[in-house]
Amino acid sequence: MSPETGEDLLNERAQQLLKRLVEHYIRDGQPVGSRTLSRDVGLTLSAATIRNVMADLEALGFVTSPHTSAGRVPTDKGYRFFVDTLLKYEPLEQAKVVQIQSHLGEHVDNPKALVAAASRMLSSVTRMAGVVTLPRQSHAALSQIEFIPLSDNRVLAVLVVNGREVQNRILQLERRYSADELRRASNYLNQELAGKELSVIRDHLVAQLKETRETLNQLMLDAILLAQQVVDVPPATGRMEYVMAGETNLMNFAELSSVEKLRRLFDAFTQQRDILNLLDNSLRAEGVQIFIGHESGHTILDDCSIVTAPYTLDQEVVGVLGVIGPTRMAYERVIPIVDITAKLLGSALNQRS
Repeated sequence: MSPETGEDLLNERAQQLLKRLVEHYIRDGQPVGSRTLSRDVGLTLSAATIRNVMADLEALGFVTSPHTSAGRVPTDKGYRFFVDTLLKYEPLEQAKVVQIQSHLGEHVDNPKALVAAASRMLSSVTRMAGVVTLPRQSHAALSQIEFIPLSDNRVLAVLVVNGREVQNRILQLERRYSADELRRASNYLNQELAGKELSVIRDHLVAQLKETRETLNQLMLDAILLAQQVVDVPPATGRMEYVMAGETNLMNFAELSSVEKLRRLFDAFTQQRDILNLLDNSLRAEGVQIFIGHESGHTILDDCSIVTAPYTLDQEVVGVLGVIGPTRMAYERVIPIVDITAKLLGSALNQRS
């Protein structure tokens, strides 16, 4: 602990009072006074001693007084010390774990539905907002390609990526290709390109076209031109996307319930930029991350805490999920829920392998 923070000055008595104050405030949402703490079972301190310690905690920045005559509430610094040092996590009930696992298992064949189910589950269990990013590919290797003739010189290209993800792309061609031509072209491309990363296939095709026309028979030329059209069609945006559920749950917390604050918060959810930035940071971190108030770096989230955890596919991190709520959330419950849901989501995705 650094001397600048004052955390090294918190003796056991001060830590005990801070812990009780935070727990009271999380439970009741009301400023906590010395009188309330003096009646707390298990504390054997006089009211005068409690007042002195509370004054010290306020001077060190762990609590603040919203009004002169009111009790005190935790600051972001107080919550951070509580979470990092004083908190004892409650293991999630086995019945709840089985419930989450069962619910996710119903959508194991559809990644988008699985992500949506995880988001709803987080919201339902915590009574806050659940957010889950769609899994993104750390690499995309072509497993198979097929062409299906459509009307008006159009062709449907069906790509199988990484052995399981199916992508469909419609190509507008200059001439009509017969079903037999398309079949022969796909056979050639599957032989030449299967297993190669989509990101390098374009360069591979360009290199082949640089060969003299005499070395390319018509089948090879048709196949390469078709494949070039496939890789020239931009895939789904590489920008991270997320699914959110339970935003309206935040209206139930007094500190977030003003019309103006809710409007700005919901605008941020709609625009996604700030949330995506935060989730992207979590994607690169290990384990559960907790952003309390101003720690998010986004003013609109100053009254919120976000608990996140990455989830994996084939032992690679492909997404992140989390819970958004007020800073006075029940961290001892939310943190284990986020942690176990991330593990169960990764397990469900890996069942598709």
